[in-house]
Amino acid sequence: MKIPKDLFYTKDHEWARLEGKKAYIGITDYAQAALGDITFAGLPKKGDMLKQAEAIATVESVKAASDVYAPFSGKVTAINEDLAAHPEFINRSPYDEGYFFIMEISDESEKAKLMDAAAYEQYMEGISK
Repeated sequence: MKIPKDLFYTKDHEWARLEGKKAYIGITDYAQAALGDITFAGLPKKGDMLKQAEAIATVESVKAASDVYAPFSGKVTAINEDLAAHPEFINRSPYDEGYFFIMEISDESEKAKLMDAAAYEQYMEGISK
């Protein structure tokens, strides 16, 4: 299971890659593996205003459907249009071509509620026991 060191993570297995006030958002390698072959990604719309921890997207797979939660509050500035035709990108490359959307963060202090890679790794060890 890949846990990139430069990302922030939620307990619901979302990740955020920060570039200033901009954040790329997706689900973790663990989440995509647990879901199995992803068949659909329901994404927010460009311009949507999000609140941290609210359900903002859905992922459907051959096994289950699951909500995706916002790691930060802010505004969706772009979505990954490729996921409509290729939801398998989430399985193949969850941290790169399988990202869900990009958002402009409205409150950087919310980062304190997220885990860095080391904390997420420790959290995952607790889950697997």
